[in-house]
Amino acid sequence: MNARNDPTTDEAAVRALIENWAQAVRAGDLPGILAHHSADMLMFDVPPPRVSRGLDAYRKTWDLFFAWSDKPVVFDIEEMHITAGSDVAFAAALMRCAGTGKDGERISLGFRLTIGLRKIGNQWTIVHEHHSVPAD
Repeated sequence: MNARNDPTTDEAAVRALIENWAQAVRAGDLPGILAHHSADMLMFDVPPPRVSRGLDAYRKTWDLFFAWSDKPVVFDIEEMHITAGSDVAFAAALMRCAGTGKDGERISLGFRLTIGLRKIGNQWTIVHEHHSVPAD
């Protein structure tokens, strides 16, 4: 099996992409956040708008997140599992972020993340993100 079709290599590449994305969020690096996302991506999110279609709509959701989040930004991967085929992969993670509520109280929010990726031009590209919170 060559490295181009090695699931271990693909899983490592997807893991690195997602870890770099999370680091870009913590750094407030919008170009880094948007990197590796397809122009026609789809995201389901926790706050409105619940659905974002396309990279421009996705970009706008980060304004709301950064206005809410504490500084330094908390955006931590607590647990992540990746399944990668030769051209399609998905990752499921438990995450944590933190911000300030309308009453000024600090909120620590545990959420779930699912990312769908396609290998396009031999590069992993995020085509779908789904953020959700447990209904406790």
